[in-house]
Amino acid sequence: MMTRREAIKAVALTAGALAVTPSFLKGATADSSASNAVYPFKVPELGYPYDALEPYIDAQTMQIHHDKHNAAYVENLNKALAQAPESIQKKSLEDLLLNLDKIPENIRTAVRNNGGGQYNHAFFWKILKKNDAGQPIGDLSKSIDATFGGYPAFQAKFSEAAMKVFGSGWAWLVADGKNLAITTRPNQDCPISKPDGKEIPIVGIDVWEHAYYLKYQNRRAEYVKAFWNLVNWDYAAEQYAAASKQA
Repeated sequence: MMTRREAIKAVALTAGALAVTPSFLKGATADSSASNAVYPFKVPELGYPYDALEPYIDAQTMQIHHDKHNAAYVENLNKALAQAPESIQKKSLEDLLLNLDKIPENIRTAVRNNGGGQYNHAFFWKILKKNDAGQPIGDLSKSIDATFGGYPAFQAKFSEAAMKVFGSGWAWLVADGKNLAITTRPNQDCPISKPDGKEIPIVGIDVWEHAYYLKYQNRRAEYVKAFWNLVNWDYAAEQYAAASKQA
């Protein structure tokens, strides 16, 4: 039986030869429109060339991650929702993830896993941008300083959280109103599905192996370090501003 890492390599070897062009790849942009969309869902556009994040994340990883992994979440989410009542199908992705207890039990796990995968990746494509060692700006910068004792301390705490995720999952900077916190989620669970209240994602890093294995192999620490060259702080600031208005 092929191991998970062997499977990743096998996909990589065929990625250049296989053009992934099913209809669901031509989807909404990877911002709020993705979370407001309804069934049948579509893969959000990447928004930049596959090689735009070189040398920190290679083009082949980005192509496989977006065209295959994100596409698989969308395909499986749509398959699950095809079995749901029309009232469920009319709910936005955000509504589905905020109200998982209302999803029919026979598809709840599939919606949680694949809907979370769609939500998380739609966010991830937007939070990635070469920043030339840039740092947080405006109110977000002030809040990071107040909460964590400065940007270097925040970086260290966030990186530690990302390294401590066991197996596959995510590390997040989230906001509850104006209050910031660092949290982690296993698999494709996402911050907005928190049982005792919605948390708004501000910054997120995908630490599933498929996000970094082709370039970094088992060296997650190198990938996490490289991530700081890719945080789109303008988008993070917009997310924080939106969260602050809900305080």
